[in-house]
Amino acid sequence: MGRLAQTEGLNEEQEAILEAVRDFVDNEIIPVANDLEHADEYPQAIVDGLKEMGVFGLMIPEEYGGLGESLLTYALVVEEIARGWMPVSGVINTHFIVSYMLVQHGTEEQKAHYLPRMATGEVRGAFSMSEPGCGSDVAAITSKAVREGDEYVLNGQKMWLTNGGSSTLVAVLVLTPGEVDEGASVYKKMTTFLIEKPSGFGEVRPGLTIPGKIEKMGYKGVDTTELVMDGLRLSADDILGGEPGKGFYQMMDGVEVGRVNVAARACGLSIRAFELGVEYAQQRVTFGKPIAEHQAVAFRLADMATKVEAAHQMMVMSARKKDSGERNDMEAGMAKYLASEYCKEVVEDSFRIHGGYGYSKEYEIERLYREAPMLLIGEGTADIQRMIIARRLLEDYKTRG
Repeated sequence: MGRLAQTEGLNEEQEAILEAVRDFVDNEIIPVANDLEHADEYPQAIVDGLKEMGVFGLMIPEEYGGLGESLLTYALVVEEIARGWMPVSGVINTHFIVSYMLVQHGTEEQKAHYLPRMATGEVRGAFSMSEPGCGSDVAAITSKAVREGDEYVLNGQKMWLTNGGSSTLVAVLVLTPGEVDEGASVYKKMTTFLIEKPSGFGEVRPGLTIPGKIEKMGYKGVDTTELVMDGLRLSADDILGGEPGKGFYQMMDGVEVGRVNVAARACGLSIRAFELGVEYAQQRVTFGKPIAEHQAVAFRLADMATKVEAAHQMMVMSARKKDSGERNDMEAGMAKYLASEYCKEVVEDSFRIHGGYGYSKEYEIERLYREAPMLLIGEGTADIQRMIIARRLLEDYKTRG
């Protein structure tokens, strides 16, 4: 392990968790990642191993069977997993966001019902705000839940569900017309419903269909799907927190910590790209010496290392700020923005160092080159992050007078 991306001030338990995860990544993920990715095969053995290690319950409180760890510990674990194979960290991220939303906003009955099984990985989470006609513009969602007696009837189509097929609990954001005053903000007309379902594809329960996997250029292995609701009937007990009209704010809270996760994923991918680049640069010989000794390549390695270090430290800072109880929307946006942009650049530089071999599927960097772009758009595009950052800056630096 090199000197890059070190984290000061960790306790013994955190160090032990990270060492165990690092060993698992080196021995169980990296050796099989390329084969699984090229086959677009779900990494069941890897997921089972992470379940045994308690990763699915890392941030779930101990009273519900989890490890009760901090967001920082979780982010560092995600960084290590993404270093091995980034899509595996996606399997965990959506599960983590749903469990986090339950801890923060669920009723006591919902917490008792779901969290112990989520801690073991028996129940696996997914969530969705996006629809075919809207992504970042959450206010434009059209899916609805209409009350009929003691039930709600849900209709609409959701998009880009990571773990859509393999999950068994989906948090879905829909409009609930008639539940609040018509003159209220659209954001107060949104409600998060918790939908239990079996894993799989097709009509998985009456009124709920998971059509199948969406084919992607990268981010393979993990299933990304649509979700179609056609007369899906749920009860008021399935509303997160038990009260309609809170869904947008619950989802934004989850996405905020999810952005720290995406930053951590970008850091992990960057670290792996640097490792591959610096190793290859010392092995490949041109004009009588390793290419690492050519100044053009050496400078490229220096730039890559600097970006790896800067992104890691920004990610750690944003996680620690959230753990302290402070508002971190700006810092999470900065971390996600910086880490994902730097990740793209570090991966491309490593790709350039590999030359023609970087274009071959035989080399790991080819996979990383296709995975990095997803981080530019996941949990909000770069432009959305800049909007958040600018808005927060203008609040803090508002002109007086």
